[in-house]
Amino acid sequence: MTILVFGKTGQLARELAAHQGVTCLGRDQADLSHPAACAAAIRAAQPQMVINAAAYTAVDRAEEEEALAQVVNGAAPGAMAVACAELGIPFVTVSTDYVFDGSGKAPWKPGDAPGPLNAYGRSKLAGEDAVRAAGGVHAILRTSWVVSAHGNNFVKTMLRLGRDRERLTIVADQTGAPTPARAIAAACLEIARQLAQDPAKSGTYHLAGAPQTSWADFAREIFAQAGVDCAVEDIPTTAYPTPAARPLNSRLDCTTLETVFGLSQPDWRLGLKDILKDLGEIA
Repeated sequence: MTILVFGKTGQLARELAAHQGVTCLGRDQADLSHPAACAAAIRAAQPQMVINAAAYTAVDRAEEEEALAQVVNGAAPGAMAVACAELGIPFVTVSTDYVFDGSGKAPWKPGDAPGPLNAYGRSKLAGEDAVRAAGGVHAILRTSWVVSAHGNNFVKTMLRLGRDRERLTIVADQTGAPTPARAIAAACLEIARQLAQDPAKSGTYHLAGAPQTSWADFAREIFAQAGVDCAVEDIPTTAYPTPAARPLNSRLDCTTLETVFGLSQPDWRLGLKDILKDLGEIA
């Protein structure tokens, strides 16, 4: 089975690369700022399925570079989806809880109306719309708070800062769930395989870790598992202003993913333990 993955150095792509049959394309082989080149790469490779694990993820910088984010996160996945539709192969792309406005406290369902608060969210929503419009066999997998032992993420930032400081102030009124990139990778592969057998499963799905938590409580769990002596002080989002607005409610309803594909939510606390082992923080 040949699986073509867009992305090579990101958290998700690094996890996908560990699986057999996966070929990862880096920016030098397929630059998402050139959507036509991405489509051409698919046609040249003739894979059995395609996973888009690459994206413009600089949320704050996207406020100034929205045009570029729209190309990378919007037009490029659309071009990939068109190429996959032409070849009759499944296409899986990863999206985000940032397509929602973060209101309320109920977990967001796949069919809920989107309303992104920032440029990054708008660009990811454009990508979703383009993939659906292509009309091929596809799955859009929304996720949240991605973490792993690779790249830059909240876990690694907390470990670095926690060792240098006695106390950290962390936002406590944003609620969601960390999602291990390893679990997302496994889900993408399983979804693609099932789509190849049953194209009727095409659609939009959610995958997030469990249980729900806040960034502040996530930090506390990181310090507890890693044995880092650093206190966490809760602060509201308003006390930590950023160029891009963040949703307060990032809860995702993952029911349909389990119903359709048999994939359950990963326990992020166990995923964190694996990440800390990979980083050599715990035995």
